[in-house]
Amino acid sequence: MNKLRIAVIGCGRITSAYKKAFHNLSETADVILALDKYKERAEAFAAEFPGCASSAQVEMEEFHRQLREYQPDVLHILLPHHLHCCYTVAALEEGVNVLTEKPIAITLEEADKMIAARNIYKKQLGVIFQNRFIDGVQYVRSLIRNGEMGAVKGAFSVMNWYRPASYYQCDWKGKWATEGGGVIIDQAIHSIDLVRYMTGLEAVSVEGHTARRILQSIEVEDEADAAITLENGAVYSFFACNYYTANSPIRVEISCEKATALLTLEEMEIRWADGRRQVIQPSEVQQGGESYWGAFHEKQLRAYYEALAAGDTVPWTPEDAKKTLEIVQAIYLSARIQSKVFL
Repeated sequence: MNKLRIAVIGCGRITSAYKKAFHNLSETADVILALDKYKERAEAFAAEFPGCASSAQVEMEEFHRQLREYQPDVLHILLPHHLHCCYTVAALEEGVNVLTEKPIAITLEEADKMIAARNIYKKQLGVIFQNRFIDGVQYVRSLIRNGEMGAVKGAFSVMNWYRPASYYQCDWKGKWATEGGGVIIDQAIHSIDLVRYMTGLEAVSVEGHTARRILQSIEVEDEADAAITLENGAVYSFFACNYYTANSPIRVEISCEKATALLTLEEMEIRWADGRRQVIQPSEVQQGGESYWGAFHEKQLRAYYEALAAGDTVPWTPEDAKKTLEIVQAIYLSARIQSKVFL
């Protein structure tokens, strides 16, 4: 099988989670193009991969031209949230498969544009939610799917992280127009996605609240909470803030009739009603990037590349990612109108 030709646009902080993965996947894929509006960042990323070209020409006309010139099979979009849609659609138009970082976009309308382009140009579009690949998450999902844990009775997630004011001193973070929100869409979206993924249940209503309590220099929220009612009537209790003193491990708990599963960072503990206790540790150690990003980008990239090779639908689909974004947007809407929102 010929190796996949990989292009990357956006060579900022998040690339540290990708570099090791690309090296480990070198038998499957070659990184051939690095794009970033800052020339030095594109060059530094490209220097990691022999033969990789770099460019700071990211204007849309130049972007199209370079895709035609280098003909990548896959584009990884590691850009600010508000740029996911336009670069995804442009790449699909050029016949390039896309795997974008979360969120899929900052509005549901943009997500729909991306899905429509995928359908028109018949290429694959996936969205990164790397924490779905945590061993314990996969295991609990299977237990709930086959009925071993019984019906889902409820869920909660708690995220207390630290983001100093300096974190927002860039040209896109902390702004509604470019980040699309704050702690919910940027950090706690992973918790929301994990509850959806493990339970297999969709939300039917949301009653949420957001606030800007400590980080007064930003436009968006630094704290949020919500009561999210799932389709079977169970309630998911959601809380997140990013003004704690450190990045405390995220906790996500799923309570079922026969067992309760608690994810703490990447360790899953299952407490059964009959007294049994299971602990599922991650099978991989941290591989590049911040510890709170998790170690599972490589697993999702591998699954994506394998799906392309097999001609299968890639994990995870834009339709699925849009459902997670719908909950995010419902919390924001509920907070604005101070009323319950029905999905």
